[in-house]
Amino acid sequence: MTHGPNGSIGAHLDRCKVDRRQLLEFCGGLMVAAPFGLALTSVTAPEALAEEVAEADRVAVIWLHFQDCTGCSETLLRTSAPDLGELILHLISLDYHETLMAASGHQAEAALEASMERNLNKYVCIVEGSTPMLHRDEGAYAKIAGKPAHEILKKVADHAAAVISIGSCASWGGIPSTPPNPTQAMGTAAVLKELGVDKPVINLPGCPPNPYNLLATVLQFASNGTLPALDDEGRPEFAYGRLIHEHCPRRAHFDAGRFAQRFGDHGHRNGWCLYRLGCKGPVTHAACSTRHFNEVPDVWPIGIGAPCVGCTEEKVAFKVPIFEKAKISDAEPPAFYPSVEEEAGEIDPIATGLAGLGVGGLIGGTFVASQRFSRSPGDPACPGGVEVEEPAERSWEGPEPNEKEGKGS
Repeated sequence: MTHGPNGSIGAHLDRCKVDRRQLLEFCGGLMVAAPFGLALTSVTAPEALAEEVAEADRVAVIWLHFQDCTGCSETLLRTSAPDLGELILHLISLDYHETLMAASGHQAEAALEASMERNLNKYVCIVEGSTPMLHRDEGAYAKIAGKPAHEILKKVADHAAAVISIGSCASWGGIPSTPPNPTQAMGTAAVLKELGVDKPVINLPGCPPNPYNLLATVLQFASNGTLPALDDEGRPEFAYGRLIHEHCPRRAHFDAGRFAQRFGDHGHRNGWCLYRLGCKGPVTHAACSTRHFNEVPDVWPIGIGAPCVGCTEEKVAFKVPIFEKAKISDAEPPAFYPSVEEEAGEIDPIATGLAGLGVGGLIGGTFVASQRFSRSPGDPACPGGVEVEEPAERSWEGPEPNEKEGKGS
């Protein structure tokens, strides 16, 4: 198999003496993060996935920063196991990243140009942060090396094999686009469309998104040159195909009508549903409830007792107030459970009396049915039983039955 200018992932791992166990652990985590909807994880075991990953090209990545907080880069590196953070940089060839690269100034720009030329139409362009479009030609709100942000984006995206918008800001504008949007911040896909650049764009919204979503997307492209199936908003279905609510560990409390009313109250301390505190889980598509951050259980908002803010949804995040209840239409509790907004009823004295009469009769009947009766005092077969008096001997009026039968014969 012929590999690209960066060689195969397996060869690079061997050259850097990376332990195979680290790769297997990563592949196991990848299969958990994307168990369906991803061609790469259609294999049945981490060992088979590791073999496929090792044979794949080590894809060159050019990572651009615009209006962002660098949180998406942080989530890629701030793992609980430093070995995984190192492994991530082995799986991809990160040729340009303004925050992580050692070069700066003219050297950084030279590295960008060299990577684009060496991997022409084969590299992946990753964009972090929204692109300001107000006074864009002057670069009034974002300029790097003397060039406006949109100009850099157009040049790099034009020669990329695919473009990935990582984080909510790059996907659809995020926090910078919040009304009144003073810089006319836009998501990457919208900017490229306005600039006339026709390239496949994959959105990975989240504030921040899970790093496994990015790596799964890049590795599938590296292994077979395809991209995962996308939903109507350009998000990979394997990561955004289901609502958080469907797999939320507090879902049972929602169905049973148990809701925390205030932070720190009895329900909140005991893990009850956070819907009334503003949780947007019922309207948010993401895999946060099944794939937590930093390989630590419960490291995600709901896991630490905070309501989901819907950061992957353009119409929810940073537009609907955090503690305002989301409007839901398809996640109501079943009819045989209390509703989300249960109205208090009144006690009917007649119904109470009838219920008491019924319960009393049931208790009395149960007591009688539980007793054992005997006609013999001290009957050992009926210890503690109730003695029953022998019935009086019955007397017949007229002849005995046998005699009557005899006379008639």
